[in-house]
Amino acid sequence: MGDIKGAFGTIRLEDSSAQSSWKRRLKTLLAIVGPGLIVMVGDNDAGAFGTYTQAGQNYGTSLLWTLLLLVPVLFVNQEMVLRLGVVTGVGHARLILERFGKFWGAFSAIDLFILNALTIVTEFIGISIGLDYLGVPKVAGVVVSALFVIGAASTGSFQRFERVCMALIIGSLLLVPVFFMAGPDYGQMAHDFVVPGIPAGSDIADVTLLIIAVVGTTIAPWQLFFQQSYVIDKRITPRYMKYERVDLWLGIGIVILGAAAIISFTAFTFGGRPEFGHFTDAGGVAEGLGKYVGHAAGILFALALIDASIIGAAAVGLSTSYALGDVLGLKHSLHRKPSEAKGFYAAFAALILLSAVIVIIPGSPLGLLTVGVQVLAGVLLPSATVFLLLLCNDKEVMGPWVNGRGMNIFTSAVIAVLVILSVVLTAAVLFPDIDGTTILEILGGGAVLAVLAAVALVVVRARARATGKLVVPEQMDRSQRSEWRMPPLALLRRPQLSTARRAGLSVLRLYLLVAMILVIVRVVQLALAG
Repeated sequence: MGDIKGAFGTIRLEDSSAQSSWKRRLKTLLAIVGPGLIVMVGDNDAGAFGTYTQAGQNYGTSLLWTLLLLVPVLFVNQEMVLRLGVVTGVGHARLILERFGKFWGAFSAIDLFILNALTIVTEFIGISIGLDYLGVPKVAGVVVSALFVIGAASTGSFQRFERVCMALIIGSLLLVPVFFMAGPDYGQMAHDFVVPGIPAGSDIADVTLLIIAVVGTTIAPWQLFFQQSYVIDKRITPRYMKYERVDLWLGIGIVILGAAAIISFTAFTFGGRPEFGHFTDAGGVAEGLGKYVGHAAGILFALALIDASIIGAAAVGLSTSYALGDVLGLKHSLHRKPSEAKGFYAAFAALILLSAVIVIIPGSPLGLLTVGVQVLAGVLLPSATVFLLLLCNDKEVMGPWVNGRGMNIFTSAVIAVLVILSVVLTAAVLFPDIDGTTILEILGGGAVLAVLAAVALVVVRARARATGKLVVPEQMDRSQRSEWRMPPLALLRRPQLSTARRAGLSVLRLYLLVAMILVIVRVVQLALAG
């Protein structure tokens, strides 16, 4: 509890006046804005730079349409997280622990820790690539970047940290001049944004896996944990939910436009050049920009890559520390000084420093670590979304803020798609020679199974309703939502899971266990094979 101290303003705890005039509403928005912007811009990190530049250099602007499809998915996922945060005042990992038991609580914290540690390694890989292009010594640059990230989060001032993040967000605008310098074809971009298609003459397997990578780099598990805890840490309540939705839309707009800009200027830089279709890494893109567009373009791209990697490392690292604080019962807040929340800051600093050290150690398997991030994110994302959906339908937790039917149908469809893509990605790692026909068969088979499962569920519910066995839930009174908060967790009744949900969670547990073991075995095999 306390004042809301944002980067651009403060809302006093005792301020209960109506937000009537447009000036007052604008001041309120400026104070609230932050969580949505940070989580979305942090999502356009080093991994995103690599994925988007690969799409542009290998396939031009033909895959821009995938970004537009992600907009509703991003909003629905993160809007549910926002509601959980402002209504419960409890972090995502803690809710999973309390509502679904120790296994899932521990699993959510452990898998997030592993995945986030690998993700932060990729952030420092991005920093090292940018530094290399700028001619800055790798070791010194990476160490200074790590210390900067730790220092920004360890001042004991939430407002100061958010201001640093806003400065980094402004730094991401370095991509704007690069976009215009590359001489984009606006008509081609507009067409490829709204007309789905597969690049002519391309390998369907490669394109499909790249599309999955775009989905995986844009929608990541850490986003759920970070945004929920960050909203709570900022002390935002249901009263300000409409402002937080605006903040989220601003973030989504920036992340989609940023991704489109990266794909487009890469496409128009390499189009018709010998390097087109032969992507190496973001460093190769910087070299190409310097060669064909101008040295200034290469420098701006390298600086934007470093900037994005720093904000990504900070956000991903904090999502881990927040989750560990939730599960272990540690004090965890950016409002506290390091001396007041030693475990929280120690975990954050250790994670950042460990990831930085791995990158600067000669001979580190950085390529394998990058593959591991992509695959683990693909495997774990469906499970994260499942618990998000279950929590947003828990009336004890959400009260009048529970999901509506439309939201549940859409989110269930998203989960089905994510599971299918996860299976494809896992199969591609286990069987590198997988062809396009097999991938299409997996996609088609998964779609058929999802439709059959949906039909079966509708039939079962219809029969239960006809026989009176299905209890129709009471209509929730949503008129008092702005004042409703979740009661203390200790006072809530334990959730009563239906047989179908228990079976579903058991299947999910088995799938996660098998998939993770197979992926780890494959990565070890690749490492041993050199």
